[in-house]
Amino acid sequence: MGATTLDELMTGGTVRRVTRWGEPVLHTPTRPVTEFNDELHELIRDMFATMEKAQGVGLAATQVGVDLALFIYDCPDEDYKRHVGVFCNPVVTLPTGRARNLDSTDEGCLSWPGGYQSLARPDTATCTGQDAFGNPITVTGSGLLARCLQHETDHLGGMVFGDRLSARSRRKLDEQVAQLAHLYPEDWPITPKGRRDDAN
Repeated sequence: MGATTLDELMTGGTVRRVTRWGEPVLHTPTRPVTEFNDELHELIRDMFATMEKAQGVGLAATQVGVDLALFIYDCPDEDYKRHVGVFCNPVVTLPTGRARNLDSTDEGCLSWPGGYQSLARPDTATCTGQDAFGNPITVTGSGLLARCLQHETDHLGGMVFGDRLSARSRRKLDEQVAQLAHLYPEDWPITPKGRRDDAN
């Protein structure tokens, strides 16, 4: 019998390799989710297992090599309240006019591990879509959660956050990642991250 609750989808998965920037699946718009079935739920379980192992707060299906409009998150808001969920076919709406406040904070990506650069994004975001079972959902996030909702939805449109950086910030990001590349095996996080003091 298939899963009926979110809690059932958060355990029992298999850790998958996280794709890296430059791989085509990360730079191509995704297909909509149309089947809310056991196959989808197996993917979601694997994504939760992978996100936990990689110590992330959000993960798009493209980051495990699947071109579906799906992301998961386990992320605090500005009040440090934890939010956990699944979004299929998400659409983000951002504030406009006087309601629009930009927050410049360091941002990173599990698909370009080890690098962080400051990126200004609106400090609130509303995401609408469907949950893992096809039910309509809406989440409005603040703080890190707002950033997460925007970052993951970008992934599903074929955009990585480096695409939003200035040329100078992108160069700095690439340099950071290159310096730490030896810590991240090709199949990370299946094989754990190395230690800074590992001889290499």
